[in-house]
Amino acid sequence: MKHIAHIRSDFSTKFGVPRQSGLVEELTATVVFEPEYRNADALRGLDGFSHLWLIWEFSKAKRETWSPTVRPPRLGGNRRLGVFATRSPFRPNPVALSCVKLLEIRQTESDGTVLIVAGADLMDGTPIYDIKPYIPYADAHPEATGGFTENADDFLLQVSFPEALLAKVPQNRRKALLSVLAHDPRPSYQDDPERIYGMEFAGVDVRFTVRDKTLTVCEVI
Repeated sequence: MKHIAHIRSDFSTKFGVPRQSGLVEELTATVVFEPEYRNADALRGLDGFSHLWLIWEFSKAKRETWSPTVRPPRLGGNRRLGVFATRSPFRPNPVALSCVKLLEIRQTESDGTVLIVAGADLMDGTPIYDIKPYIPYADAHPEATGGFTENADDFLLQVSFPEALLAKVPQNRRKALLSVLAHDPRPSYQDDPERIYGMEFAGVDVRFTVRDKTLTVCEVI
């Protein structure tokens, strides 16, 4: 398969990237097509859809072998489940699926037509295999059950971010950063209140600790 595009996002590393798409709606990113696919005709009619599916590659999680079971992060890394019962990046084929909101189809001089999307859970530079419209009557299933993921809200944290430190973050990225931190970017198997974590986001390095259910930002570089 060929990569048709890549994404530009505020995450230069995997640490801090939301565990699923749509969790942090304030996050915006840009889908930039590879030169071969910079043809506006390929997007004809896309503006009629509010959401898209991105099919992309776990480019930083490739392995030569695979395991039938994995340790989902949200289960603390202590319980193994079947790889096909999870969205773990460590799969026979490193392929992922994300639903994002289409904010704008924008024409640029340097990159041709690009897509501005919200809610993406992709690291900067991640290659994209395909883009498909989200179709509500077929893709939405209100009666669906979520298995072991249904307690996701239990992991939300209170965020203490001093104003003097928040001022170091680009203003148009602050709301998104606060939401990313509230979703607890730490590996779930780590719970050391003395440990200082660092997360690169939107060109700054945010350092924080977590005690009980409160995340406290202690430095922004």
